[in-house]
Amino acid sequence: QVQLVESGGGLVQAGGSLRLSCAASGRTFSNYAMGWFRQAPGKEREFLVCISWSRGLTYYTDSVKGRFIISRDNAKRTVYLQMTDVKPEDTAVYYCALHRTTTGWEVPTYGYNYWGQGTQVTVSS
Repeated sequence: QVQLVESGGGLVQAGGSLRLSCAASGRTFSNYAMGWFRQAPGKEREFLVCISWSRGLTYYTDSVKGRFIISRDNAKRTVYLQMTDVKPEDTAVYYCALHRTTTGWEVPTYGYNYWGQGTQVTVSS
């Protein structure tokens, strides 16, 4: 099994920045991607961004492109989400997830196999 633990959430003012972390432990795979999702109250879970672990390819959804940056630390098996210029509509529970892939070129937006417990991000106006 894989365990994913997010951290770094909290309260931030609009226009500010926040960095989320997600540490993976347990089983490893030859090829996989890690992604960030969020779910606001009353809304469906939304894909934000992912990174292919071996090649570092990324894919961003339009709502966060240019404001959020995903990165990884291979040695720590940790993925980060740097959030900048946050807006009240970014308020949500943020989840990281892991997707087993066939190659290192894939940047999936759905079908993730493992999920973290989530971390709350609240943006005040």
